[in-house]
Amino acid sequence: MIYKDRVYGPIEINEQILLELIASPSLQRLKDIDQAGYSEPFFPGTGHARFEHSLGVMILLKKFGADLEEQVAGLIHDVSHSVFSHSIDYILEEGSEKKHDHQDNIFSDFVRNSEIPKIVEKYNIDLDYILEEANFPLKEKELPDLCADRIDYSLRETLTYGTGDSRLVKLFLDNLVANNNSWIFKNFETAQKFADNFNILNSKFYAGSRTALMFRTAGDCLKYALNKGYITKDDLYTTDSQVLEKIKKELSADERLKLFYDRMHNKKKINNNPENFDVEVYCKSRVVNPLCFNRGKLMRISDINPAWKKVFKTEQKPKKYFLKFEE
Repeated sequence: MIYKDRVYGPIEINEQILLELIASPSLQRLKDIDQAGYSEPFFPGTGHARFEHSLGVMILLKKFGADLEEQVAGLIHDVSHSVFSHSIDYILEEGSEKKHDHQDNIFSDFVRNSEIPKIVEKYNIDLDYILEEANFPLKEKELPDLCADRIDYSLRETLTYGTGDSRLVKLFLDNLVANNNSWIFKNFETAQKFADNFNILNSKFYAGSRTALMFRTAGDCLKYALNKGYITKDDLYTTDSQVLEKIKKELSADERLKLFYDRMHNKKKINNNPENFDVEVYCKSRVVNPLCFNRGKLMRISDINPAWKKVFKTEQKPKKYFLKFEE
C-alpha cells in the first residue's frame, strides 16, 4: 500500500498488521472525526480528520526506526476519540475542560471492546503490552516533552493552519533525532523555532478564544440533544456526520435545539467578556520545552534561553474565557 501523507509525502506500508488495522472499522471511523473539534464554522478550510493524524504518528515512528509494536500503538492511539474530538470533554463527566483527557480515560476499555484485540493477537502481539503507554516513550510523553503524537499534530497543523510551509516542516524533520527514547533537535536554533511555532499554534488554535467557542457551542448542542433523547451516548462514538444528521431531523420542532445548532455553526454572536458573561469556559493549553544539542551538550531550550521559562510558566496553565451569548 502506498499512502500519500500531507506531511511526510508518499510512504509504502507493507506490514500486514498495520494494513489490517488501517482497514478496521475503528480506524476507518476516524475519517469522519474532525481532528480539532468542529473546525469549519470557526476555522474555515482547515478541517482534517483524526484518521490522517493517526497514520501520521505511525509513519513518523516508522521513519525514525521505532519497532513494530510502537508503530501499532501509534496507529491506534486515537481510536477512543468521540465525535467532534475534544468537544466531548465539555459534555461528559469522564472528561475535563482543563485536561482534555476523555479519550485517554476510556482508551483501554474502548480498545478491548473493539475488533482491535483479535487483529493484534492474530499477529502474536500482546495487547496488554500495546495498551501500556509507558512501553512507548517515543509515541507518548507528558508535556513539555516532545513525542510522536505531539510532533505529528503540530507539523500537520502548521500546514493546515498556515503558521508555516513545507520548507519549515522539512527543517524540523531534518533536524530531529530519536535517541534513547527521546526526541532531540540537532541544534538550539531549530528547537527554538519549533517551540515558537508550537506556541503560535497553541495561542491561536489549540487554546484560543475561537477554539473555546467551538468546544463550548458544540458541547452544548450535543449535550442538549443527548438529554432530549435525540441522540444516545452510543451515538457519541459513531461519526460527526451521523450525529449531525440525527440532530438536523429535530431542528424544525425544537427551537432551543435550533439555537444551540446555530451557535455551533457560528451563526450567533458570542463575546468573550469577563465583565459580562453567561459561562466560564476552559481550554487545555500546551507548551513544549524541547531537548536539543548545544555545544556538545544535551539541554532544554529553557536552559539556553531563560525567557522560555516565563513562557512555559504562563502557557502551561489552562486558558479561561468568559462567554456571553446573544440570542
